Amino acid sequence: MTSSTQNAIGLVQFPGSNCDADCIEAFKRLFQIDLHLIWHEEHEIPAHIQGLILPGGFSYGDYLRSGALAAFSPIMQSVKKFAERGGAVLGICNGFQVLCESKLLPGTLLKNVQRKFVCEMTSLSVTSEGKSPWHKALAGKSYRVPIAHGEGNYYIDQAGLKKLQSQGQILFQYSDDKGQASATSNPNGTLLNIAGIVSENGRVMGMMPHPERASSELLGSDDGAAILKVFMDTALKA
Repeated sequence: MTSSTQNAIGLVQFPGSNCDADCIEAFKRLFQIDLHLIWHEEHEIPAHIQGLILPGGFSYGDYLRSGALAAFSPIMQSVKKFAERGGAVLGICNGFQVLCESKLLPGTLLKNVQRKFVCEMTSLSVTSEGKSPWHKALAGKSYRVPIAHGEGNYYIDQAGLKKLQSQGQILFQYSDDKGQASATSNPNGTLLNIAGIVSENGRVMGMMPHPERASSELLGSDDGAAILKVFMDTALKA
């Protein structure tokens, strides 16, 4: 890894983030990259940053609703500008919720249908319709990645859903061991088993499962490493 890419990936930290350390460790171990930490009160993203991660956790204690207050953090205006310029952004769990609340991704995350916090290993399949770098790199296999959330029930109105489908923006679906999305493989009531989506240009991706927690066999699965690598490659090859 060249020195120019050593800290070209930024990680935004909100009060209540608790998966930032997991991301820092995973990127250092997998890719020898030191993530550049960006506190939520900052107003600018350093010019050398090529990719941004919004980690999981409970930003602002999930007051009001998950991700709602973080969407108004000072740094988020710069995150929006970064995304508008074509920068690569990955939102994980609470980060996905923040992206939706910030309108960087469509839809919203509602409370789990069972009204309980769910923490378990899930199986993810990649939809065949998309043409994003994520779809191209990850298609053809399933991924065992854990979830840990109370508001992972993805929802969008019918017009929005039709647009997601027609533009190939649905990336991950919760599935069974054969890669089939079904009611029994849906852990939270999410619409169409949706676990992750991408923006129209494929540069912004949000997902509820935690790939950083599935980055080593010691954690029960290393399938998340492939997902993190696609993000890194997407960011650094811009």
